[in-house]
Amino acid sequence: MIDAESFVEAGRRRGFNWYTGVPCSFIAPFINYVIGDESLQYIAHANEGDAVATAAGLEIAGQRAVAMMQNSGLGNAVSPLTSLNNIFRLPVLLICTHRGAAGAEDEPQHSKMGAITGALFETMGIPWRAFPAEPARIEAALDEADSYMQREQQPFALVMQKGTVAKFALSGARVPVVAHTAAPLHHGFDRRITERASRGEALARVIARTPIERSVVIATTGYTGRELYAQQDRDNQAYVVGSMGCSSSFALGLALAKPDREVVVIDGDGAALMRMGNFAIIGTYGGENFTHLLLDNEVHDSTGAQASVSANVSFGEIAAACGYRTVISGDDVSLIDEVVGNPALPGPRLLHLKIRPGTIDKLPRPTVSPAAVTARLRELLR
Repeated sequence: MIDAESFVEAGRRRGFNWYTGVPCSFIAPFINYVIGDESLQYIAHANEGDAVATAAGLEIAGQRAVAMMQNSGLGNAVSPLTSLNNIFRLPVLLICTHRGAAGAEDEPQHSKMGAITGALFETMGIPWRAFPAEPARIEAALDEADSYMQREQQPFALVMQKGTVAKFALSGARVPVVAHTAAPLHHGFDRRITERASRGEALARVIARTPIERSVVIATTGYTGRELYAQQDRDNQAYVVGSMGCSSSFALGLALAKPDREVVVIDGDGAALMRMGNFAIIGTYGGENFTHLLLDNEVHDSTGAQASVSANVSFGEIAAACGYRTVISGDDVSLIDEVVGNPALPGPRLLHLKIRPGTIDKLPRPTVSPAAVTARLRELLR
């Protein structure tokens, strides 16, 4: 058995100062230790996949991060691990507990994942080792993980068995207290769908309001990223081509690591619906530099314009209830000029903008690879 301090301090010496995750009793000592140390940062996520995406956003901005989860939640993290971290080459240290391990008495819901945890990591191409259960093995385990991540720029996993870490008492919550003061400003959805602005019109205004030297733009998967690229490919733009729904949590990590940059995430209604828990996390941890632009055309446009349920959802009211400090909704595209790049509006900010479906003819796909996007954004943020 080891104590939390030995591992966390060894990680700190290697630059791991940020922790994200969803609690499990096996890793509770780590979480409690990090929460109790004001020089370390812990982000309490609602979903394991979003914890991984936030850790990836921290990593692209130069902050090393650890994502912690129970193996029953590893399935929630498969999408960002395979279509965000892998293709963008964003190494994150994963600590995954092993509920349902062979020979260990556990609840029935852990039996299947317990049997396939190692195989699942291997299928994803993520190397894993047993979490060090003795103090003398901590340095070697972290050295192996560190060497692999720096060499391959890919995640590495440590799988923890029950009883590996000694108990550590929790001493405080360390979750920011949010004053729910935002009154949603609703400008009305008065235009007919065909009279609303196109996605391209909205993106053109975003480009005009996000200068390269002081802002970063994260575009969600599908037509949004492709149209942004088609309009103008800039070094401060990232096109999240997969991991649907994770763009906002990815942008959160980047914004936390770079508080001097305005971070604008361009989301879609389908993506926002997929991971609604992100609203609560952004409302709690998001800062003055975070702008969430939700382009809502009420359909899954890039798959054939099948209807989403967003026509029945008041995203503005949800954001206000989750702690966003500025919330504006409407179907007037000029609202972008009022919100994006406006430091007078407290953050985090949500602009829920209704647009019309459709895209341009012969819409291209980005020819710049995800790995190249990472490299140039790293350089810009450095």
